[in-house]
Amino acid sequence: MSNDFPFPCSGIIATVFGATGFLGRYLVQQLAKMGSQVLVPFRGSEDNPRHLKLMGDLGQIVPMKYDPRDENSIKAVMAKANVVINLIGREYETRNFSFEEVNHFMAEQLAVIAKEHGGIMRFIQVSCLGSSLSSPSRFLRAKAAGEEAVLKELPEATVMKPAVMIGTEDRIMNRWAHFAKKYSFLPLIGGGSTKIQPVYVVDVASAIVAALKDDGSSMGNVYELGGPEIYTVHELAELMYETIREWPRYVNIPLPIAKAIAMPREVLLKKVPFPLPNPDIFNLDQINAFATDTVVSENALTFMDLGIVPHKLKGYPVEYLIQYRKGGPQFGSTVSEKVNPDSYP
Repeated sequence: MSNDFPFPCSGIIATVFGATGFLGRYLVQQLAKMGSQVLVPFRGSEDNPRHLKLMGDLGQIVPMKYDPRDENSIKAVMAKANVVINLIGREYETRNFSFEEVNHFMAEQLAVIAKEHGGIMRFIQVSCLGSSLSSPSRFLRAKAAGEEAVLKELPEATVMKPAVMIGTEDRIMNRWAHFAKKYSFLPLIGGGSTKIQPVYVVDVASAIVAALKDDGSSMGNVYELGGPEIYTVHELAELMYETIREWPRYVNIPLPIAKAIAMPREVLLKKVPFPLPNPDIFNLDQINAFATDTVVSENALTFMDLGIVPHKLKGYPVEYLIQYRKGGPQFGSTVSEKVNPDSYP
């Protein structure tokens, strides 16, 4: 790159698999800001990575079409890189992609190819808090197998295990708010007593960048990234209701009934000749995962070890939920008159 490059050049050329997803956009933004070149493999439409291009200068963010099932296309998107970050993951299955393929075998394949490449200085695998080979959830088992496979190939890889991520495009608070507005109640599976440790998505992106910037001390380590506070699912739902200014209404759904509601999709998935809708709130595998508490373990390496103080959720990280308020940002069902704009939000 020429010297008139307007950014400090970090020397990092990162291929970010899964960059078109939720965490991807925040990670790409931070990588680009520090002057890295970011290679963005995408499948499907040219529009998938389009929003990432304006996060860097011309030619700094390079979308590259690839097929995760074609080894040569993976080699092509990795060829010029010296850093590989794998964010690929799905919390539901489709007719085309099983949990195991997406969360385990793709991760393993990237590690194998990165190892053959020879010039990859850092490999970062993003897994999931609570992943374990003995989890009741197939997704979490596949994630654990993916971690193991990556570390077996590349013992110097770094593994990040974020908890449920919260942010503008998240797949939990948005879904709840949407459901609560549409049906004016929220189903709480098993009473919502499960403990979780939700984390702001920007902090997770910062953790990945912090690991890249260090002197190599994060290599070979596993980090558990949870937010500063532990919530029960019910408490998190209360925060959601408070932010969207609706009166909280819950319907408690016992675990067996929730499973019964979620079961038909999983049974029919491979049996019917057409794709089924993706599960939203009643995702069988997530119901299984949410049956046990998912919090950072006591002796784990955390944000602190990367020099990051994670944000509390209340306040800015959940401000995007204001879009669900009835009548506009200053209003809402639970406020009786117009609120003084100075106190916004």
